Amino acid sequence: MKIYPFFLVLIVCFLASCKSEFEALRNSNQPEKVFKAANKYYQDKEYDRAIALYDIVIQFYRGRQEAEDLFFKYAYAHYYQGDFILASTYFKNYSATFSNSINKEEAEYMAAYSNYRLSPNYKLDQTYTEKAIEGFEQFINLYPNTERAEQANKLIDEMRRKLELKSFEQGNLYYKIGQYQAAVTSFQNMLKDFPESKKIEEVRLLILKSSFVLASNSIYEKKKDRFNETLEHYNQFIKKHPASKKLKEAKSIQKEALEELKKLEI
Repeated sequence: MKIYPFFLVLIVCFLASCKSEFEALRNSNQPEKVFKAANKYYQDKEYDRAIALYDIVIQFYRGRQEAEDLFFKYAYAHYYQGDFILASTYFKNYSATFSNSINKEEAEYMAAYSNYRLSPNYKLDQTYTEKAIEGFEQFINLYPNTERAEQANKLIDEMRRKLELKSFEQGNLYYKIGQYQAAVTSFQNMLKDFPESKKIEEVRLLILKSSFVLASNSIYEKKKDRFNETLEHYNQFIKKHPASKKLKEAKSIQKEALEELKKLEI
């Protein structure tokens, strides 16, 4: 127990020494020394300190031979720190600045992948999901035969499923809260954006149901047009899904829509 305070003092002194050494580097006005230390911190995975030192010398090395390595590590240091917004920007800048670099392909991929890391739960704003998809699509166009293209396609598919789910849930929410016009519009947009969705049949049925309820609740002057729209949605449903298990439900809606139109002709 008597030794404990001694070791505590040693630890405090060691930390103070490290801090003073780091501060001395920051104020040394010796770019070569600072750059070397930054690379050492980067190698040791002390990315916050590496970034701090790179920030000091980055202008000094701009346009010099060492700049390529510096900017590449600078982008990765931000990525490893979890600052994916800046990482994506710096990887993209690196690719544009060092267009002949052997690291250009990796930088292009990482620019998109950094945005992928920012892609949130489907319920939240999907700005970074869309940016990541766009980035990966550009990457595949640039490097269609690279091994990374296969992984990029898988990530695009993953994120498109997320966007598809968000689109469906948005339309479904409108339907549940009785906003039937918004539901129809939202579901129709989903059909355009995700024509291969496994939920297409369900979406078309929900459009039909939403359209019918919308027509039923409309003012007299709009009922005829809206019931006719319901019949159009019915025709689309049976044309696309003639063997649907929901065909009976769809035909029931058609029958009611026809009956309502007959009433309006009286």
